[in-house]
Amino acid sequence: MRILLPVIAAAALGACTVETTDTQPAQPAPTQTATPEPPRVSSRTAVANFRSVVRQVEPVAERECRARAPELNCDFKIVVDERTNQPPNAFQTLDRNGRPILGFTIALIADARNRDEIAFVMGHEAAHHIEKHLAQQQQSAVGGAIIGGIIAASVGLDVNTGQRVGGTVGARAYSKQNELEADALGTVIAKRAGYNPVRGAQFFTRIPDPGDRFLGTHPPNASRIETVRRVNAQL
Repeated sequence: MRILLPVIAAAALGACTVETTDTQPAQPAPTQTATPEPPRVSSRTAVANFRSVVRQVEPVAERECRARAPELNCDFKIVVDERTNQPPNAFQTLDRNGRPILGFTIALIADARNRDEIAFVMGHEAAHHIEKHLAQQQQSAVGGAIIGGIIAASVGLDVNTGQRVGGTVGARAYSKQNELEADALGTVIAKRAGYNPVRGAQFFTRIPDPGDRFLGTHPPNASRIETVRRVNAQL
């Protein structure tokens, strides 16, 4: 495993993302007791935290990958996008040879308040690969496009438009469930790497709550935090 700086921007295309923002405050999860927000850490500490988490989480993620999906390439490559104009973001994708990539912007590394948050996000992104979510989304998009085109043609609408709409709906049909699955397995990975996933999931309290939108790609933050708590209690 190597940490590569910087990452090629094109690698993020089609990948799952986790984003934060400083312009829109997160809505507090109704099931949580309000706790003080952890203070920001220095740049030096942020870098040290990230490198330490990579050393701990990467071998655990690879071990879980080989145990759960031995047919996959489980040689994770960790990359960092150092462009300062990019928002806090993390993603999982594949390189041209099918090697799994876990990417993080420098802004996300700086925004993480502790190692538990970094470990949870890293475990979450690794889980997307282990659960084969990228391939599932692509298959759902193709299936949705075909069905959308057929429906459009049957009612006299533009087939291309129907295919685009169907592809969008198909790609997002399983997105929320995939995110919860990645949260669950990410909890396992973070915990087995020696971190506190419940503390790490406090990351969700600083991102906008997507609510329960029909075409949203992420589930409500309260559901995600509850998933982490439930899985952690079982470990």
